Amino acid sequence: MDYVAHPSAIIDAGAKIGEGSRIWHWVHICATAVIGERCSLGQNVFIGEHVRIANNVKIQNNVSVYEGVELEDGVFCGPSMVFTNVYNPRSAIIRKDEYRQTLIKKGATLGANCTIICGIEVGQYAFIGAGTVVNKSVPDYALMVGVPAKQIGWMSEYGEQLALPILGKAQAQCPHDGSTYILDDGQVKRLD
Repeated sequence: MDYVAHPSAIIDAGAKIGEGSRIWHWVHICATAVIGERCSLGQNVFIGEHVRIANNVKIQNNVSVYEGVELEDGVFCGPSMVFTNVYNPRSAIIRKDEYRQTLIKKGATLGANCTIICGIEVGQYAFIGAGTVVNKSVPDYALMVGVPAKQIGWMSEYGEQLALPILGKAQAQCPHDGSTYILDDGQVKRLD
């Protein structure tokens, strides 16, 4: 075993967990889940069937990652944030064949207590503020807040807000590391 798991964790036979990952108290990982290297799963995390989690992902306490959700490298899931996998659930109606796929791209941050409605993509290095409800796909580097989510800016890969308008053409540098970003036609890209 090349990972560390607290004795209270339940790891079903067949689950794949990468080297250097840390599994904390009262975590449950289902049999067909795949977790990459150097991940951290906080207290009371649930990882459902067929979930794919890449490398260097941090999932804070009280998060359930349900079937249909995929997390790319470097994703951060804040405490008690929520994923869904059925758009219109009813207790008396079985909808397991209606799960909608949700993709959280590389480096995205999902703030504490935010909710990600199923069937969308959250772009790379996007930043979802605490308590935000995301019901539509989010562009790369977008800063989203509110209920429902509204874009209020752009974020650098370092996690600093960029001095860019929402639309138009512009260029800005990350205030922390000086990396350069360009906005063109509603999309932000890092130049260097």
